[in-house]
Amino acid sequence: MAGGSGTRFWPRSRRLVPKQLLPVLGSRSLLQETVARLCRIVPRSQILIVTHRDHAAAVSAQLPELPRRNVLREPIARNTAPCLALAALEIERRAAGATFVALPADHAIGDARAFRATILEALAWARAEPAAVTIGIRPTGPETGYGYIALGARVGGKTARVRAFVEKPDAARARRFVASGRYLWNSGMFAWRASTLLTLMDEFVPEITGPLRRAMAQPPAKRARALARAYVGLPAISIDYGVMEHARDVLVVAGDFGWSDVGSWTALAALDGAAPEREVVSVDAERAVVFGDGRLVAIVGIDDVIVVDTPDAILVCHRERAQDVRRVVEELKRRKLERYV
Repeated sequence: MAGGSGTRFWPRSRRLVPKQLLPVLGSRSLLQETVARLCRIVPRSQILIVTHRDHAAAVSAQLPELPRRNVLREPIARNTAPCLALAALEIERRAAGATFVALPADHAIGDARAFRATILEALAWARAEPAAVTIGIRPTGPETGYGYIALGARVGGKTARVRAFVEKPDAARARRFVASGRYLWNSGMFAWRASTLLTLMDEFVPEITGPLRRAMAQPPAKRARALARAYVGLPAISIDYGVMEHARDVLVVAGDFGWSDVGSWTALAALDGAAPEREVVSVDAERAVVFGDGRLVAIVGIDDVIVVDTPDAILVCHRERAQDVRRVVEELKRRKLERYV
């Protein structure tokens, strides 16, 4: 799933070059890193990328080893439920009965081997049972920025039944969740048979699958136009809210592989692969997060600040407000300053 806009990574992330296409942890983009992790368990010919049509050319350029027909284009951003419905319909068309894993393209993984083992366990359960399977992350602290998964009965290996999905908690509830040992972070990664997902979506969000089924049934020459018409009327809804929170049979595989959703500049700074900027001078400044663009950045006498320098825009904000960077993008749109978006 490579359709995110990455607004919390402004000003590096822009409309035409969102976070997943940026090399934020080395020489390869987050998308390229995601595909590289998968190649040992999934042939490149069977890796599909769902992205906005404005990003399709960049995706193909970054992944020349993937067949161009494996880059599925969404005409309008409509969140993860339509994205996954489109993917499931295409997978079922190509290989009826197939099982697939759905991954965000912009996550960071510390232990690729442990990650692949977790994915294989999830796929095995998805093949064995007509159930949705999600991957939960063992919490490393009382994080309030993630949704949580309440664990039910264990079924084998690292897998258990899901008792409930819980929205992002306040700090006190997050501490209780972590102390209990019965909750995992919701990673947004899933495995299922394509037919299982489509059955669930037909039940809970038929307003998505109905129009997309009709559009995908069109001849190839007419399909793009049919999808464009269908997407205009689709609700913007996440797979969690639209399906997973209502499904009656959901499994969760516990993952422990150094996961981060790289959800903000502070989250990026905390990752091992994020090397400190060399062109930074810090004088009497503590806990600063600075990302430059080749120019020297100097900070004096300010603590807990984020500074991001790009050729046409500079971000300065308090570390505790890192999640609010998206509001800058909203304000730029409101002021019709689209050239900075």
